[in-house]
Amino acid sequence: MGIVDAGLAALLGAAVGSLATVGAASVSGRATARRQFDQWLRQHRRDAYANYLSALPDRDLAMDAVLDALQPETPDLRDVNEKVRRFVALAREVHRAAEVVILEGPLSTTEAADCVARASRDLSSVMRRMVQNAHAEDSSQKAADTALASGREHALHQAVTDFHAAASSVLGNTN
Repeated sequence: MGIVDAGLAALLGAAVGSLATVGAASVSGRATARRQFDQWLRQHRRDAYANYLSALPDRDLAMDAVLDALQPETPDLRDVNEKVRRFVALAREVHRAAEVVILEGPLSTTEAADCVARASRDLSSVMRRMVQNAHAEDSSQKAADTALASGREHALHQAVTDFHAAASSVLGNTN
């Protein structure tokens, strides 16, 4: 019986060892798959955030161009209208890029992008009013609207800075 017990013990030991190896491989495989998924998700988010952040300056420069074109006592309305069309086209690109940011998430970047959108909307509403007043040849609010636009430009810049920080945090960039 001693030889049978030793053989059985060796067989059970081999079976336990095999199960442990299979279990370790399974855990290791899941960990590797999780790391690959996390890296894939991080890359998609990085691309979405980078596309969004690269669309913002073009749109903001276009908005600045509209505001600058409105500054003369009698603005060239054809020039203003052309600059408004460019702004609208670039604003649509920002909106499309923001939709991808919202899809990729997480909530912190979605909320930060929403703050950028609100700040942009606040500034563009002043710009639209200034354009309407220029078409109506009404300059009575021009100084007040110019000052208001300046404050809202600062708020927009801060919102973009906050989005950048939120995106960097999600991506694990601490610098």
